[in-house]
Amino acid sequence: MNATRRALLAALGDGAVDGPALADRLGVSRAAVWKQVEALRDEGFGIEAGDSGYRVVGVPEYGAAALTFGLDAPYDVEYHDRIASTNDRARELAEAGAENVVVVADEQTGGRGRLDREWAAPAGGVWASLVLRPERPPAEVPMYTLAAAVAVARAAHEAGVGASIKWPNDVLVADAGGIDGERKLAGILTEMEGEADRVSWLVIGLGVNANVDRDTLPTGATSLRAEVGDVDRRQFLQRVVEEIQGLTGEGADLEAVLGAWREYAGTLGRRVRVETPRGAVEGRAVDVRFPGSLVVETDGGERVVHAGDCEHLRPTE
Repeated sequence: MNATRRALLAALGDGAVDGPALADRLGVSRAAVWKQVEALRDEGFGIEAGDSGYRVVGVPEYGAAALTFGLDAPYDVEYHDRIASTNDRARELAEAGAENVVVVADEQTGGRGRLDREWAAPAGGVWASLVLRPERPPAEVPMYTLAAAVAVARAAHEAGVGASIKWPNDVLVADAGGIDGERKLAGILTEMEGEADRVSWLVIGLGVNANVDRDTLPTGATSLRAEVGDVDRRQFLQRVVEEIQGLTGEGADLEAVLGAWREYAGTLGRRVRVETPRGAVEGRAVDVRFPGSLVVETDGGERVVHAGDCEHLRPTE
C-alpha cells in the first residue's frame, strides 16, 4: 500500500474530512485524493461524500487496507489470500531490511509451530507475523514470546473466550472437563537473527484458530468459532498487534510483561513436565522470571527452566 493511501486511511479514521482539507493534509491534489478514495471503494470500503466531506461508513472484512484502517500501532500491513508461511515471508522482509511490518494471510499452506511441528492453518484463521528490530540483547527475546501470548489471551477474553497461557507460547481454552479438556487455541513462533549483544531482527508469528470449524483442526485444538461463534478477525488482529506494541514498543518496560503474563497464566500452580536439552524437569510451576524463564519446584529443589517443551500433568500423573 502506498504512503498516500495509508495517510488517507489515517485521516478518515478521525471522522469526516472534506476534500480540500484532505489534499492539504496529504500534500496532494484534490484529484489525487479522489483517485485514492475510488481505490479504497474498489477494495470494499464504503465511503460517502457529503456536506462534511468524505466519511467511512463500511469497512471490508479483511485485507491490507481494512487492517490498516483504525490500527493504533506503527505497522505496515502486507496481506496474502494464500501463502506457504507468513513467518517465511516475514523473515524474507527482515533480511531485506524491513521493520514494523505485519504479514497477514487468510490461509497458510505450510504453517509450522515450535520444533517444526505441522500447524494447520485453513482459511478463516488469524495467521500473521510481525517484523521488528528491537534494540535489545538476544537474551531478552523470550519476553516477546510471552508478550505475544498475553496479547492473544487478552484479545480472546475480549471476544468472550476465557483463554489461558501455557508456558511459553501456547494459548489454551479449558472445556467444562477442566485439565482433561484443555484445547489449543493459538500458538506463537518467534524467530530472530542477531549478534552477541543485539538483535538484528525479530519475527513474531501468530497462529490463532479464529473462524475455523473445530472438526477441521487437529485433535486437541479448538477455535474462537467453536467457543463463541465467528469473530471480527480484523478487530481481533488489530487488538493483538496493538497489545504487542503497548507491551514491547519504544519506552515499554519489558519486565512489566511478567505481571501481565501471570494474570493469564494457566501453567502456574500446575504440575508440569518440561522436556529440556538436558532432560526432563518435573514438578510444580511456581513462577516466571525475567527474561521469561519458568520456575519449577521439584522434589530436589527449585529449578529454573529457560527453554523447553512444557506439558501440563493431571494430578494423578
